[in-house]
Amino acid sequence: MSEISEPRRPVVQSIYRYPIKAFSAERLPRVTLSPGQTLPFDRAYAIENGPGRFDPEAPRHLPKVTFLTLMRDERIATLDTAFDDATGTMTIFRGGKQVARGQLSTRLGRQMIEQFLAAYLRAELRGAPRVVSAPGHSFSDVAAKCLHIVNLASLRELERAVGRPVDPLRFRPNVVIDGLPPWAEFGWIGREIALGAARLEGLDKTQRCAATNVEPSTGHRDMAVPAVLERTWGHSDFGIYARVTTGGDIVLGDRVVAD
Repeated sequence: MSEISEPRRPVVQSIYRYPIKAFSAERLPRVTLSPGQTLPFDRAYAIENGPGRFDPEAPRHLPKVTFLTLMRDERIATLDTAFDDATGTMTIFRGGKQVARGQLSTRLGRQMIEQFLAAYLRAELRGAPRVVSAPGHSFSDVAAKCLHIVNLASLRELERAVGRPVDPLRFRPNVVIDGLPPWAEFGWIGREIALGAARLEGLDKTQRCAATNVEPSTGHRDMAVPAVLERTWGHSDFGIYARVTTGGDIVLGDRVVAD
C-alpha cells in the first residue's frame, strides 16, 4: 500500500499537465491558472487515429475515440514525452532513449512525430496518425475547459479494496490533494474551492473508463478499476472536474479549502 503521511490540513500534493493527449504526465512545481481555462498547455495537442474530423480552423470537442487514447492504445504508456513550452517541441523517449523529436508548430516537426508513431503503433492505427491542435483548444475528454482533481485518501480506499498500490496517474489528475477524508471531493460539486491563490467551482464527478485499467509506467492492463469501483461503492466515479473562476498561482503545499 502507499505509505504517505497524513498532513494536518488539506494541501496540494502534486500538479500535472498532459501536453499531448494520452501521453505521459509532466509534474509541475507551480502553475498559474486563468479563469475559464485549463492548465497552460494541458491537452494542447492530440494525435488523430487515422482519418479524422478535427478542423483547426473551426475547433470543436470530439469523442476521445477520434484520437489515440490509453483506453484503446495502451502501448502509448511505454513512451515518455517531454514538451518545451518556448519552442513547442515534443520529444519522445522509450526505455530512457530518445526515439523521436519534432517542433509541433512546424509541418516537418509534426511529420517527425507522426512517422515514428505510424511505425510504433502500426497495429493500433486505423490510418496515418496526424498531430492536431488549435490556439486555445484543449483535447480534454469533456467539452468544458476544466481541471481534474483527485483525492489521495480516496485512492487509499481503492488500494485497500484491490489489495495493492495504485498509481494516481491512472486517473490523469491535474491536481492531487492530500489531507481530506475519503470521497470528500464528491461534496464539492457546485461549491467554491480555494487552491492557493486561485478559486474553482466543482462541476461534476469523473466517471472512469477502461483507460484506468492500464498501468501508466508499463502499458499493461492489470486492473479493472471501473468494475472495482462499481462493485465496492456502487458507482464508477473517481475524482472531480472543476472550473477556474478566479485566476492565480498554485504551488505545491498550498492549502485547499472548500466553501
